[in-house]
Amino acid sequence: MTTNTVTLIGNLVDDPELRFTPSGIALASIRLAVSRRYRDRNEEWQEETLFIRGTLWRDAAENCAESLTKGARVIVSGRLELNQWETQDGDKRSEIRVQVDEIGPSLRWATAAVTRSPRAGDSFGGGAQPSTPAAPVAREDFGPDEAPF
Repeated sequence: MTTNTVTLIGNLVDDPELRFTPSGIALASIRLAVSRRYRDRNEEWQEETLFIRGTLWRDAAENCAESLTKGARVIVSGRLELNQWETQDGDKRSEIRVQVDEIGPSLRWATAAVTRSPRAGDSFGGGAQPSTPAAPVAREDFGPDEAPF
């Protein structure tokens, strides 16, 4: 069991960006605006917004890109990761991201219609996954010039 689990509720800043690794594995990048509203000492409303990038893999990536759009209020569950890299100028950069395990629309102020995605070997749409485990995604699946997601 992992203790690095986070649940975020916010709005998508952009449409999910769907890409594929050279080996054909789907990945979707999202940007989420998470806001906190509070009253300060003077009883005036203040708002802070945190922008978080996230990554989804495989079927979840394709379903996210097909189902969600910019502005959608979503609930995201996943794991926090620290990505570090060096720019071409030699500057060191870092970013906290979320590796998304689950994502869905928030139903607080909206409704949604759920359609199960068809899967291999399942005539009902959804359910059983193929028995072969998914191959892990390695850093080598990306080009040398790409920043970490």
